[in-house]
Amino acid sequence: VQLQASGGGLVHTGGSLRLSCSASGRSLSNYDMGWFRQAPGMEREFVAVIKGGSSATRYADDVKGRFTISRSYVQSTVSLQMNSLKPEDTAVYYCAARRRSVVDLTTTSTYNDWGRGTQVTVSS
Repeated sequence: VQLQASGGGLVHTGGSLRLSCSASGRSLSNYDMGWFRQAPGMEREFVAVIKGGSSATRYADDVKGRFTISRSYVQSTVSLQMNSLKPEDTAVYYCAARRRSVVDLTTTSTYNDWGRGTQVTVSS
């Protein structure tokens, strides 16, 4: 699956951004779709995931209540609405896909396909 992420930018603390991930010519309904992020000098970390089929969601503890992941079946896109942004949210954000699986949702190595990252910068 070829993924394209968009929507990053520069915002002030407390601001909002909406990231989108699209897959041209492919339905994402049977894929687990995840968002991960990587700050400079840090390992890539899990942010949120939406399960294929059921659309159940899971979030990293530090984004719960602030970020919302959703899926549009018609548009074959997965979005990440990010509210109440903090400087520590600054990172390159990546969307990732894998065929739906029962394997741990938060581990980067379990995802097969990755989009090019989009930069999110939150100024204090």
